Amino acid sequence: MSGQKKERLESNGVCNLCGGAFGKKVMTKHLTSCVKEKANAGISSSKQKPKSGKLFHIVVEGRYQPEYWIHIAAPARAKLKDVDSFLRYTWLECCGHLSLFTIDGVTYSSESSAGGFFGQDFENDMDDESMDIALNNVLVPKIKFYYEYDFGTTTELALKVISEYEGIMKGKDIQLLARNEPPIIMCNSCPKSATQVCTNCIYDGDGWLCDECALEHKCGEEMLLPVVNSPRVGMCAYCG
Repeated sequence: MSGQKKERLESNGVCNLCGGAFGKKVMTKHLTSCVKEKANAGISSSKQKPKSGKLFHIVVEGRYQPEYWIHIAAPARAKLKDVDSFLRYTWLECCGHLSLFTIDGVTYSSESSAGGFFGQDFENDMDDESMDIALNNVLVPKIKFYYEYDFGTTTELALKVISEYEGIMKGKDIQLLARNEPPIIMCNSCPKSATQVCTNCIYDGDGWLCDECALEHKCGEEMLLPVVNSPRVGMCAYCG
């Protein structure tokens, strides 16, 4: 999705570990130390010996919408399909579309879910690898890789492994470390903040509407979706 004419404030977020608020660039630096500090504190203060192991600190952002971002901690023994499920639940899932990761030129694809949405998805490429593979086998610190959800109205994400560290694990659960605050998007027709977006006009960089202006929008109510804090805003049937 491109050409969006939206006015936004600086991209800020909140650290889920300490509650501190930081800008996007500062958050990465902050979490590099905060995850280790909290992990060490948790291990030393626990009465029972907690289960610890290697985790990857990964930052994920909209590939063409970097104002949307999250930081996650993923156990090295978790699998790509676990990250796929987390991203779907947190940011993307609308109709059970196909998805894939691209890592070092290799694609790792999900299986089809109920044939996709209105047949938009395609058959898996026979050359694709399965997502049923441990992160430890495909990721290393500093590696950059990519993710796509839905091959009809595609949402693309860029990911980077910031570091690996020893910390407390809860099975293969992936932890949300931080997330951007919702960007302020202004209505295209008045000075108010947009609350809805037209799925037809969005591709021309238009269609961002407040509740009042949405009532008079030319494309009709059936074309509107709520403005949500996700790089999939305004696409397919995603409502957050």
